[in-house]
Amino acid sequence: MADQSPPSAGRKTPETLRSRRWFGPADLRSFGHRSRAMQMGYAPEEWTGKPVIAILNTWSDLQPCHSHFKTRVEDVKRGILMAGGFPVELPALSVSESFVKPTTMMYRNMLAMETEELLRSHPVDGAVLMGGCDKTTPGLLLGATSMNIPVIFMPAGPMLRGNWGGKILGSGSDSWKYWDELRAGKITEEDWLGVEGGIARSYGTCMTMGTASTMTAIAEAVGMVLPGGSSIPAADAGHIRLASECGRRIVEMVWEDLTPQKIQTKPAFENAIAVAMAMGCSTNAIIHLIAMARRAGQEIGLEDFERYSRRVPVIGNVRPTGSTYLMEDFFYAGGIRALMGNIRDHLHLDCLTVSGRTIGENIAGAKVYNEDVIRTTSNPIYGEGSLAVLTGNLAPDGCVIKPAAMDQRFLKHSGPAVVFDDYPSLKKAVDDETWDITPDHVLVLRNAGPQGGPGMPEWGMLPMPKALLKQGHRDMLRMSDARMSGTSYGACILHVAPESYIGGPLALLRTGDIVTMDVDARTIRMEVSDEELATRRAAWIPPEKRFERGYGFMFTKHIQQADEGCDFDFLRTDFGAPVTEPVIY
Repeated sequence: MADQSPPSAGRKTPETLRSRRWFGPADLRSFGHRSRAMQMGYAPEEWTGKPVIAILNTWSDLQPCHSHFKTRVEDVKRGILMAGGFPVELPALSVSESFVKPTTMMYRNMLAMETEELLRSHPVDGAVLMGGCDKTTPGLLLGATSMNIPVIFMPAGPMLRGNWGGKILGSGSDSWKYWDELRAGKITEEDWLGVEGGIARSYGTCMTMGTASTMTAIAEAVGMVLPGGSSIPAADAGHIRLASECGRRIVEMVWEDLTPQKIQTKPAFENAIAVAMAMGCSTNAIIHLIAMARRAGQEIGLEDFERYSRRVPVIGNVRPTGSTYLMEDFFYAGGIRALMGNIRDHLHLDCLTVSGRTIGENIAGAKVYNEDVIRTTSNPIYGEGSLAVLTGNLAPDGCVIKPAAMDQRFLKHSGPAVVFDDYPSLKKAVDDETWDITPDHVLVLRNAGPQGGPGMPEWGMLPMPKALLKQGHRDMLRMSDARMSGTSYGACILHVAPESYIGGPLALLRTGDIVTMDVDARTIRMEVSDEELATRRAAWIPPEKRFERGYGFMFTKHIQQADEGCDFDFLRTDFGAPVTEPVIY
């Protein structure tokens, strides 16, 4: 048992456990804590001198990505008990990407706040964070980073491959693909129902390289996941073993006092950027990684992503950047450890991880078993990184595009803008088969950013006009201050900052203005003179405020822009100024 061995230098002892403040003193308040634990059937022998380990479980009946967490939490508890800890399950906000409206991005920071306060207010010494669906990974890690007690992240794992009529289906990516085919008249309603029933065949997160698999891989690259843990499919027996291993390891991490502050250095976040670029990551990676780094007191910004974009090619051949394979194939090919091994020259190998070992030690001996799924840097599927950061008079604070997953003829493009101020107007227009629009036009949606959406919804993969679909076109340049799903693809310019809702330059763009993009030069601009823009700005009228109370009011008052990570301004706290421990009187 971990607490029975003699303490070595730097290790915690039972007397220095955080939970002892609740259970140890011989006073009336601690009497109450102990008696209430006994009320639930626990004996003092079960917690005395042992680390109390919180399990933050984001399971809910409306969270299909985490539907296995209801039982998987028991495997985590089993591991904690085996290692001599005392497990306590604390339910946390599930933030289901499939069902939460207007967007889960509204509630990432709510989960972060809940995580931080759950850990701070309860008698716990360490925690296992159970997440995986898009916003749960950054939400849990943001809060745990601010609290800074030992934590380990346990990914939900991707679901199994989809299947319809003998065709392999990928989450999201094939939804958009076959929806366009239905609108173009290429498949039937019966076909569409077949896709609907076959695209999600098991519990787990999207099995494409969407935001879920992007963020769990990033969590591992930063050092917060056990080696290889982010690649294991949810339905694989290895995932059950991972849950137990997380439980065993977190107990030892408490004795070692291995906190996020000791793991999440700037080089660790640079490792995460390199891995994201190599995997063909979601565009959402930029927002979440910037927020996570700044919570950790590390200055990571758009320029860091641009630097690695030029340096690290895409070698993960997984949809939507890749053309064939899914996360299950990626796992069989060697998983994240194998991919990191192939880009080891771009990694800081001495970064510490939750395993107690370095990144270099974690990936030592990793092998690639399918070199078409996990390529080498000399044989990439795209010669630069997954994402590119653009700037110009339309986006002075930057915007992002995913050049590896778009029609390459749009990498350098000029065309007249067609501007929409809201999604319903856009949707009505694109469904008009008589619309006189060409693939050279630039579709623009504004008022869809952090405040404008509200919450920066995943509207950024603007739907292709039906008229163009019927002509055989499947891509065109599209632009917004919204986000898009990591499972999406196409020539979509996203995260335009500052957003139009607060008066960013996108608010001044008019239908007919020429928009020019050059991905290689990393530029985006509207061909409008500074004098004309000044005239338009003087005439611009701010939109009416949307929320007068509640969480929405707080959100719009404190949300930061996309280039800053969309964190709340009052939550960014360097490790030099932590919130104090709660008093116990």
